[in-house]
Amino acid sequence: MDILIKRLETEEEIRGKAYVHWRSWHEAYPGMVCQAFLDQLTLEKCEKMAFSWPENTLVAKDGERVIGFVCYGDRGQEAPDIGEIFALYVLSEYYGKGVGLQLMNAGLERLQDYPEVRLWVLKENLRAIRFYQKCGFYPDGEELISPRIEAAEIRMTLKR
Repeated sequence: MDILIKRLETEEEIRGKAYVHWRSWHEAYPGMVCQAFLDQLTLEKCEKMAFSWPENTLVAKDGERVIGFVCYGDRGQEAPDIGEIFALYVLSEYYGKGVGLQLMNAGLERLQDYPEVRLWVLKENLRAIRFYQKCGFYPDGEELISPRIEAAEIRMTLKR
């Protein structure tokens, strides 16, 4: 398996990113988030989001197929010295194959000028929390309840 990590560029890649987003939520989050939200999260909505915000996104490709992505950046004036991983998703058939780690490393490389990087993760998503801990992130004590998905999230931080 030869995985390519690259900047999101083409319409085909944007549609592939949207598919990964849609499928990942429907595979990983039932029972963790509000089912009504999942029922309303269609592939079309994910495509609209993907076309609306293509910048600061890297995709993982296996051949021509998009199999994962990472979105990164900062929160502007809210926290100008802190980078953030906004999203990292990989198709479930690629779990445990190092794709997530490649995406994380590539995203962190783009955020190398930030002394601190944060992300938010569902409090019940123990698999993701363990992965982020392997990448050097730790829960920093901040939590919130997202009313949109009716689920608790915790913030994790990586200090360099």
